[in-house]
Amino acid sequence: MLMCKRWVLCSLKGQYRSLSSSASRRSVMPAWVIDKYGKNDVLRFTKNAALPIIHYPNEVIVKVHAASVNPIDISMRGGYGAATMAMKRDPLNMNQSGSEFPLILGRDVSGEIMECGLDVNYFKPGDQVWAAIPPWKQGSLAEFVVLSANEVSHKPKSLRHVEAASIPYVAATAWSVIVNTGGLNKDNGSKKRVLILGGSGGVGTLAIQMVKAWGAHVTVTCSQNAERLVRDLGADDVVDYTAGPVEKQLQTLQKFDLILDNIGGETEKWALDLLKPWNGAKYVTLVTPFLHNTDRLGLADGMMQSGVTIGCKVLKHLRKGVHYRWGFFAPSGPTLDEISEMVDAGKELQASDLTDHVLRGEMADRSSWRICCSRICLSSLTNIRSSFTVCV
Repeated sequence: MLMCKRWVLCSLKGQYRSLSSSASRRSVMPAWVIDKYGKNDVLRFTKNAALPIIHYPNEVIVKVHAASVNPIDISMRGGYGAATMAMKRDPLNMNQSGSEFPLILGRDVSGEIMECGLDVNYFKPGDQVWAAIPPWKQGSLAEFVVLSANEVSHKPKSLRHVEAASIPYVAATAWSVIVNTGGLNKDNGSKKRVLILGGSGGVGTLAIQMVKAWGAHVTVTCSQNAERLVRDLGADDVVDYTAGPVEKQLQTLQKFDLILDNIGGETEKWALDLLKPWNGAKYVTLVTPFLHNTDRLGLADGMMQSGVTIGCKVLKHLRKGVHYRWGFFAPSGPTLDEISEMVDAGKELQASDLTDHVLRGEMADRSSWRICCSRICLSSLTNIRSSFTVCV
């Protein structure tokens, strides 16, 4: 069972329009945007956001049927990573500061291909697709989004759009950390011991299922309230961090081949001692100072500071026979192809606890949008002001 813990908001009304008809005759679309960095009050709904167009022959335009909000969107709303994202958008620094505005958030999308660039052969208009949108690009909280074809994948046939939209960003992040950085995959994962620190969040829940499907032994740290969730996902051992010092509880277990750290902070002071020494074991953390450094020090000095920091840590732990790594999100259509195959190969996706509490209201009411604390899935942005259901 492939399962992602999330919070969802779904529009209950709205009809989809074809890009080849009404959309092709207009240059604007509805979207949620920000015009500056700040708190919730910078969010603005508009019907006049610029309709995306294809600039490169490998791009596609996707009509958004469902989208979601991740914690990175909340951080970006406040300006997190602005220096690095500006460099990715404008490598030659030709545009004025603030040229990214109005900025559309949203990293997850599930929808339909509406138009393809001349070099796109893998997709055609009408294909049902999903994608994890790079944070330097305009996001999915809009009617349409333009993406590179290599960032897009065919949506799992077994999932509705509203279900599919909860997966791409956390799945691409988990895959990048475990496979690309951690070196674990379906060919070598059997009987490997994996520790996931903070396993009840989005990345953690996807990571549990991935490595378990590859035959690994999975240990997870979480609160007592989340123990049933992670065990249902396949965790073999669960350590309750509220029951006492988690490091002492983990020290009673066998050492690990891979540690995925979603917590950061003090954990890396003791977590690397839990790895098997001189056996290729790796510690990978998703909590890095890279974007904070570039925001605080500027791009050049921030990158230099980050390089020095990770270089020192790598050498320090290499002397002990273990590997220290930073992990990052990496957009990838081929990765989502793999995830899609896992979902459609008889592994039913269920979003957890989506119907425990239901709130109703109007999307125009920002207080109901709950962007500060939830993952939100928007269905049918064509009629974005229609009534909605929030499940928390």
